[in-house]
Amino acid sequence: MRHVVLWSGAGLGACGLVAIASLPWSPLLLAVLAAAWLGRSGQELVRLHRAWEDCLGLRISGEGQAVILGADGRWRHAAVLDGGVLLRRWGWLRLRTEAGAVFAEPLRGRCRKSRDWRRLQVIWRHVGAAG
Repeated sequence: MRHVVLWSGAGLGACGLVAIASLPWSPLLLAVLAAAWLGRSGQELVRLHRAWEDCLGLRISGEGQAVILGADGRWRHAAVLDGGVLLRRWGWLRLRTEAGAVFAEPLRGRCRKSRDWRRLQVIWRHVGAAG
């Protein structure tokens, strides 16, 4: 699922370049805007990719506390931030690591097949009601 997010981000970045190129402004201004757009889009994609390389696992407790399994095999605390969505088969959780990195983690599951996904649904309703 992470690859879908990265590829769609790259595709939307390319669409932004097309939109910039279609503006009726001077070529110099368009080049500056395109470079800024490409730099910012690339920065976001690299930031997400790096965060995901260091997130091999995720646990969320009944109180809404999160821990992330890093690439080094250690579990680290993380904060669950506002703006996450958890639906029947997929979700998107925003997290902040101990180091301060903020990223979103795409999730998917099926209530009928995964006990962990059902448990996460219950925790998410509890955390959402408290927030």
